[in-house]
Amino acid sequence: MELYFIRHPTVKLNKGICYGQSDVEIADTFENEVELIKKKIPFYSEMVFYSSPLKRCLLLAKRLSKTRPNIDKRLLELNFGDWELKRWDLINQSQLKAWTDDFIVKSCPNGESYIDLYTRTTEFFNELIKKDHESVVIVTHSGVIRAIISYILQIPLKNSFSIQIDYRGLSKIKVIDIKDSDPTFILEFFNR
Repeated sequence: MELYFIRHPTVKLNKGICYGQSDVEIADTFENEVELIKKKIPFYSEMVFYSSPLKRCLLLAKRLSKTRPNIDKRLLELNFGDWELKRWDLINQSQLKAWTDDFIVKSCPNGESYIDLYTRTTEFFNELIKKDHESVVIVTHSGVIRAIISYILQIPLKNSFSIQIDYRGLSKIKVIDIKDSDPTFILEFFNR
């Protein structure tokens, strides 16, 4: 099975804004970004598409897929709760520091922790690799892609934020030798 993970296109939002699960608009460069992505993937009709329900992902998945994409909420970005759509520098700095010191297990106020995201994302991934798909495209968010890469490479979650995932970045994972839930993963490339 070949899995192509695509981070959504550029968003129309000022830098420095926290926007995990907020359904923000995509930038005016969307059409050009779609064309750039199309050049990176060998599309063919048998590809199955999955997408986060947020429009920055779903619009891209609909443009790339010949059929209706499968929507899965487990592909959502981290829920930043009360911090959503706030400037990072205006968030209560003591709360922010407490979270950044232990973001793996500590939730954002009324949000979720990184382990929450990791758990739902790897649950999705493990279900997906048991399906009889030859080639899959997953349009999602940087946090989800980092979690999956951490999972397959067994990288500690605290180190996963050193993995840079650009807007419209493409990563490919090959799944081979699935034997009684003991698959082998090959990260062929990431952030192309």
